[in-house]
Amino acid sequence: MKLDTERLIIVPVEHHLVEKLSPEDYEIHRFIKSYLADLKADSSLLGWGVWFVMEKASEKIIGDIGFKGKPVNLTVEVEYGIIPSAQGKGYATEAVEEIIDWAFSTNLVRKVVAECLEDNLASVKVLEKLDMTRTGQDGDMLKWELIHQ
Repeated sequence: MKLDTERLIIVPVEHHLVEKLSPEDYEIHRFIKSYLADLKADSSLLGWGVWFVMEKASEKIIGDIGFKGKPVNLTVEVEYGIIPSAQGKGYATEAVEEIIDWAFSTNLVRKVVAECLEDNLASVKVLEKLDMTRTGQDGDMLKWELIHQ
């Protein structure tokens, strides 16, 4: 399974991919390790967890993106992060748009939700560019959604 955009390759994180990486390639955060443990127990999570975002030109991992689990009531929550050296180039918008399109194409998802800190202007801009609707706020977290038409 692989998603291609103009500048990116997006692949689901799997054990064999992580085993090939060195710490210099990409930092494997705690949430990735937790997802891999869950994936080992339930292979149907593939695609509904973490994906690596790779720049086509360099073939380097520049971030991760994904969902916080399988769809529930036709809804998934998307989350993403791009390494500082690759920020400000539109990669997050490109990657989030592609993974949302993939989720909608499965016919298992009708709504994608997201949240970001109110002072995270870069994430606010990404979610606005994707035509997500701001649905509320919980403390300093802004809530967003996109409903598939």
